[in-house]
Amino acid sequence: MIIECFDGGEVRLSEPSDFRKFKLVLHPTTSPTMQWKGITLLDERNALVSIDLVPTLAGRPDDAAWDRHYAEMVAKAREHGWIDSEQAAIRAHIERMP
Repeated sequence: MIIECFDGGEVRLSEPSDFRKFKLVLHPTTSPTMQWKGITLLDERNALVSIDLVPTLAGRPDDAAWDRHYAEMVAKAREHGWIDSEQAAIRAHIERMP
């Protein structure tokens, strides 16, 4: 699952059915000071993405199976220590498009 961020605040989901990967992709036009609701950039390589944000993004399949798989992904992320409980967010690796 890829969360794509664009300048202007647009955020969308790509590869929404790949629950084994979770990353944030910043596109080349993205300003270094840009902010997106529900996303906190921690440093150059890591971000926190609100657990509640992901199901609201464009590109999300509209079916109950997706909801179940997403909940399972969040549970596994919690087991691995990738959930920030205070912010109710999932840690995501940041990639920058060239």
